[in-house]
Amino acid sequence: MIEANNLNKSFGKLKALNNVSITTGAGQSIALIGPNGCGKTTFIKSILGMVVPDSGTIKIKNQNIKANWAYRSLIGYMPQIGRYPDNMKIGQVIDMLTDIRQNTIAIDEDLINAFSLKKLYNKRMGTLSGGTMQKVSASIAFLFKPEILILDEPTAGLDPISSEALKEKIQAEKQNGKLFLITSHILSELDELSTHIVYMQDGTIMLYKTMEELKSTTGENRLSRAIAHLMAKTAQ
Repeated sequence: MIEANNLNKSFGKLKALNNVSITTGAGQSIALIGPNGCGKTTFIKSILGMVVPDSGTIKIKNQNIKANWAYRSLIGYMPQIGRYPDNMKIGQVIDMLTDIRQNTIAIDEDLINAFSLKKLYNKRMGTLSGGTMQKVSASIAFLFKPEILILDEPTAGLDPISSEALKEKIQAEKQNGKLFLITSHILSELDELSTHIVYMQDGTIMLYKTMEELKSTTGENRLSRAIAHLMAKTAQ
């Protein structure tokens, strides 16, 4: 579904992406991990069209995304920190986005219902707690039944019950053939959700393996220990 080939991006002297190449497919859940400043955000923003790489190509379903913005309708994006007009109510934001998209298919309200958001539709965005804002962002990401979902720290700030509801939704949609790209510093959650691991460092993909390959190679059952094992071995 997403195919990136030899992506390069620099900001001044900083090399944010260094010949990044990756091919993903339907039904996969890719954990994108690495230290702060490793290039994860630049890579995600390049897929979303928010950053234009200096060189290289990105294809979505075999179509080059350059100057072709229609592909964005295939993607649901949940940012780490959602930004919405403070004076708008939750219900108004949902209605506005629905009107803009003019979808011919019924919207997906699974998370709206799981989070009981309709009871909060009259609350203004500027008054919401961080956790409630996350619920709104997650619900919007899934709202239009996208084929690709990019989730940036999706469970950050969520209470345990809401976190479980979101993880169950991710698992269900993965079974339906959706492609997920997930970043998180909570590696134990990625253990549950991921089929593949991408580890980035200094703008470079250091490894891209299935979870089974990673654990078999390192002999570790936990993602955090497997990554630590592999990085220690690479540094030798």
